[in-house]
Amino acid sequence: MIKALVFDAYGTLFDVHSVGKECNKIFPTKGDAISQSWRKKQLEYFFLRQLIQRYKPFNEITKDALHYACKENGVELSNEDEEHLMEAYLKLDLFEEVEAVLDQLSNKKLVVFSNGSKNMIDPLIEQSSIRSSIDLVISADEIKQYKPTPAAYNHAQEQLNLKREEILFMSSNPWDITGAKSFGFRTAWINRKELVSEELDIQPDAIYGDLSEISEWVEET
Repeated sequence: MIKALVFDAYGTLFDVHSVGKECNKIFPTKGDAISQSWRKKQLEYFFLRQLIQRYKPFNEITKDALHYACKENGVELSNEDEEHLMEAYLKLDLFEEVEAVLDQLSNKKLVVFSNGSKNMIDPLIEQSSIRSSIDLVISADEIKQYKPTPAAYNHAQEQLNLKREEILFMSSNPWDITGAKSFGFRTAWINRKELVSEELDIQPDAIYGDLSEISEWVEET
């Protein structure tokens, strides 16, 4: 029996590329490219820092990635523009189905588990329409170990005080699903980009195009 539904935030609940609207206002014609590069380097930097054991909080990594994205696209980032875009990351759009799905799952414990530092993830959820639906927010920054390390998922389990198989973890990020499944969580990959399955010996329990099918899966379990 699933007792807690745990959601990744960036790319799963919130559209990280909705920040592209603000990028385009500042850098017309290059905003979308900057948004794509920003997210790519954000992921690369926390993976790299985890491997070389030189941890930085997610907000600092996000800022570093923004600087790289602007440099890659040949634009100058002023202090004012940096502040504006970092603020925009605290106001990302929810994916269309998220609010309704969480309303339908109100009888379950609903949790957000993110690599985002608390000074990023807490304001993001607080300004959103799902803030009253979320029972708990867990940040990997609390132990300075990013997902997909086993230590990160172990931290989430300890916070929930549940057995691994009692937790359904959902993410749009294949690496996150692989890490959670390897740790022992039940997993549902929210494959928003219709990617092909990874060539690994660890596969999710379910694959969906968005979160709207999760309620059916939970009822069946």
